[in-house]
Amino acid sequence: MEEKCLAVIIGVGPERGLGGTLAEFFSAQGLHVIIAGRSEEKLKKIASRIESKNGTVTTVVADATVEHDVEHLFDVVQLEGGNVEIAVYNVDSNIPAPLLETEAETFSKLWQQNCFGAFLFAKAALDSMLMNQRGTLIFTGATASLRAKPPFTAFASAKFALRALAQGLAREFSPQGIHVLHAIIDGVIDGDRAAEQFPDYIEAKGKDGLLQLEEIAKTYWAMHQQHPSAWTHEIDLRPFKEDF
Repeated sequence: MEEKCLAVIIGVGPERGLGGTLAEFFSAQGLHVIIAGRSEEKLKKIASRIESKNGTVTTVVADATVEHDVEHLFDVVQLEGGNVEIAVYNVDSNIPAPLLETEAETFSKLWQQNCFGAFLFAKAALDSMLMNQRGTLIFTGATASLRAKPPFTAFASAKFALRALAQGLAREFSPQGIHVLHAIIDGVIDGDRAAEQFPDYIEAKGKDGLLQLEEIAKTYWAMHQQHPSAWTHEIDLRPFKEDF
């Protein structure tokens, strides 16, 4: 009997978003995808799209910053059976503000969403992967993972912390067969969120100036397929027009 292979993705939101695109792409490779996010309505839309292409999917409403929610997500994973081949922490929360206008609550919230939630997710994912001593754990980073620039100082501090978490996990768990990847998305993704939040910027950049969703998914999949003798821990992706 062929063993069931699973992909778990938290941070699935807009229909044209990275989380949903990853779920659809991984499903097309034959994995059963388990998608989690805070909006049941959005999850159902992604699930419907996957099922329309004969893929299989399970939806779980979960807040990545709530320990009980993350535990419930992986209870569902366990009930599905099979092996967790890929787990992706795709939560990306950004609230721009000059430092003197940044409330303590905002600073804490950004850290919780971008780093603390990743810690909770990673613990649960690694626990599943270590049983078979294999799997790929991916964290979606940002330009701010490497560079703090106002008005994104609070966001950058959280993304720096996420990068540190990923480094520590890679050093601890790579010898146990777990591939830990930190992917720096250095640019704007051509998705629903960007279209709603800054359409003028998108128009100025032009289509070739934005990261394409499926191309990011292809890169994540390529990293997952790497042989253990030549693993990538950190990769940056940006449009060819992007300054860096």
